Amino acid sequence: MKIKELSLLTLLACSSSLFAEEQYSYTILVDKGVKAGEQIVKVSDEGEISVRYIFKDNGRGPELDEKISLNKDGFITDYQAKGNTTFGSVINERFKVQGNSASWSTGKDQTKVNYQQNALYLPVDGSPYLSSVAIAALAKSGKNSLPLLPSGTLTQEVVSELIVDNGGEKQQVQLLVQTGVGFEPNFVWATQGENPRLFAYLAPGYLTLIEEGWQQNAKAMLEIQQQAETQLLEKLATLPKKLNGLTLVRNARIFDSQTLKLSVPSDIYLLRGKITSIVPTGSLHSPVEHEIDAANRIVLPGLFDMHGHLSRWEGALHLAAGVTTLRDMGNDNATLQSMIDEIDTDQLLAPTIVPTGFLEGESAYSARNGFVINDLAEAKHAIDWYAAHGYPQLKIYNSFPKDILKDTVSYAHSRGLRVSGHVPAFLKAEDVIAAGFDEIQHINQLMLNFLVKPDTDTRTLDRFYLPAKQVADLDLQSKAVQDFIRLLKSHNVTVDPTLATFDFLKKTDGTVGEPWRAIVTHLPPDIQRAYARAELDIPDEATAERYAKSYAKMIEFVGMMYKAGIPVVAGTDELAGFTLQGELELLVKAGLTASEALQVATLNGARYSNVEQHKGQIKVGFDADLLLVDGDPTQNISDIRKLALVITQGKAIVPTDLYQKLGVKPFVKDFIKIRDFAPAQAQGGGKTSTGHRHLH
Repeated sequence: MKIKELSLLTLLACSSSLFAEEQYSYTILVDKGVKAGEQIVKVSDEGEISVRYIFKDNGRGPELDEKISLNKDGFITDYQAKGNTTFGSVINERFKVQGNSASWSTGKDQTKVNYQQNALYLPVDGSPYLSSVAIAALAKSGKNSLPLLPSGTLTQEVVSELIVDNGGEKQQVQLLVQTGVGFEPNFVWATQGENPRLFAYLAPGYLTLIEEGWQQNAKAMLEIQQQAETQLLEKLATLPKKLNGLTLVRNARIFDSQTLKLSVPSDIYLLRGKITSIVPTGSLHSPVEHEIDAANRIVLPGLFDMHGHLSRWEGALHLAAGVTTLRDMGNDNATLQSMIDEIDTDQLLAPTIVPTGFLEGESAYSARNGFVINDLAEAKHAIDWYAAHGYPQLKIYNSFPKDILKDTVSYAHSRGLRVSGHVPAFLKAEDVIAAGFDEIQHINQLMLNFLVKPDTDTRTLDRFYLPAKQVADLDLQSKAVQDFIRLLKSHNVTVDPTLATFDFLKKTDGTVGEPWRAIVTHLPPDIQRAYARAELDIPDEATAERYAKSYAKMIEFVGMMYKAGIPVVAGTDELAGFTLQGELELLVKAGLTASEALQVATLNGARYSNVEQHKGQIKVGFDADLLLVDGDPTQNISDIRKLALVITQGKAIVPTDLYQKLGVKPFVKDFIKIRDFAPAQAQGGGKTSTGHRHLH
């Protein structure tokens, strides 16, 4: 599972007073106040800033040291960073202003530009402190925006204030919202005064970064922040058009996710989010409130992303890419329940959620989503909570105690839950199959079956580096591999390989991974730079070639499993929306046809989410989750990116509209016309148009 990292892409706040020796300490807390890192900021009496930043969660995380010099206006003139990223790649970044030029180097990326006016440099792998420079520069300028390097503009506004207390010491802090970096607004808390600095960053349900000693204020701050976020999210949720009354989607070629065939031109009638009738085009004459001309486009069932970890801001990216149902594979329980409620009441724009209960064992490496337990009684209590809240599936994680695994799986089955997950440390995939797992997440967890020894601790980065180093030498036709495939088949184990996310095993510095090459130039500039960075430590060409060979065999292995009849689902665990499109391309690369890959992302998604009675197909009585696509993704899977319209939850969504709001360059130019008719006309026999609406 890829975690959200603390970096300038997600944090933008604050400053420190210059030319006075000072130190600021921040603590980083995760679930139930467990300390996961710290940030120590020191300002020398010459004004040089040094930052020591470390964050470790789930057995991994970034660690770096920074040296920063600023000019009189508070902009960076010299920046050096050294350390390691979350997965171990080397950080060695430099930025320097000399006269009227600025230069920077990040791995293989070396750039020099004219520097005629102040602009804030955005490091790729910087610490949270770097946002301090932004606020300081804004405070000095008296403006609410400033230019960025390599490109873009950062804007900021104050949205709220709060008096906080630390044992009688009080101060007033401000909640800031900043835009212009990444896909979403960044909310940060800062001190006030002439030299404001970062006070706290709060990621709801996940993490708290706050000045040491002020932790007890986080709850009140979070409530205020979530109210501010909700106001912005509710505005975004008004973009789709509500399809009240009967809607006709006419002249559509329907993809049958069971037979893999396309229908003759057909008309699809929708009412209250359900499909009510499917007939040959023009054969049924019924008055409607809305009419959508598919214009002979292919219409697909909505896609399933079977491995997400939803945040409140990711829903729009999922929907714009055609993901109408998301299986959440581990989240803060209260946060996920709140998001599901918001989706149901049209306050939050997001796919329909199928929740999976997260169950982890207590250890120094624990991922702290969901329940973290110590014994069987606590595991049963967690399962009871998930069953009572309607969770159809349980996910077991890396530190789960192996001595209670089988009894836990048995109890989950007795409560009606499917069981899936990672392979807990010091076990093999064949062990969790024997314990009763219904599904296994991630291609690396499968390949480790042939690589681990009894003392291999897969809670460390070994779970990534071992497959990268050793799968290249694995004979996929060997008896051990073939026996393992037969074991998966005989136990009817489903596989969620998340091939796209594991492209990072081979990604070298300066290159973009296969799943994102087709879309990266459409993304905001800072996101583009981040996706051109290596994540593993790949020191030379020979290592790169070896890791690439290992990854190619992983793709081949997925194709072998599929051909053997092992159920495969399409999950991502990476960049929302876009990654599922890349995952389908990799399934085709593994040997599936384009139509089979679409079947995996529709029919299989519904089947293994336990919603196949009403999703995954375009049939009468099923949910009206429809994708109108330019091109033919049944022949060329890459055409799945050419979405003209998405219909789900009784709403029509234009991907182009959402992408423009999120700073993404759209993928199609054509618009879909929705013709609206007066309800009174619809109730009668006529179809007199009262006008139409262009959705761009």
